[in-house]
Amino acid sequence: MYLWLKALHIIAVISWMAGLLYLPRLFVYHAAAAPGSEQSETFKTMERRLLKAIMTPAMIATWLFGLGLMFTGGWMTAGWLHAKLALVIAMTLMHGLMSHWQADFQHDRNRRSQKFFRIANEIPTLLMILIVILAVVKPF
Repeated sequence: MYLWLKALHIIAVISWMAGLLYLPRLFVYHAAAAPGSEQSETFKTMERRLLKAIMTPAMIATWLFGLGLMFTGGWMTAGWLHAKLALVIAMTLMHGLMSHWQADFQHDRNRRSQKFFRIANEIPTLLMILIVILAVVKPF
């Protein structure tokens, strides 16, 4: 059972990360599009579908399978897991911010620049690097 949970967790994480890396890139290009333009409306559809159909279900699956691994594997007292969970919570908060930004674009009220979204695009990558190191190396 543990290996099945691990496989499903990895699949969910890959799907979630793909969205967390792609959505802010869409925001970069959407920020340059004129509100109400055909291009802006296309970005709205792409962003909404990515968030609702892929990212949010993948985030939920990541959490469910991850918690299953934690309990099945007996990792509840591991220090590395506590640090990893803190970073996964930060990733979840980043997901929430992206949902908020998507809603701003959806209602033509984005006030952030392309540069802002380029910087925001790096945060999930940094979190992912730290999470993977903790999960694989288990340094403490």
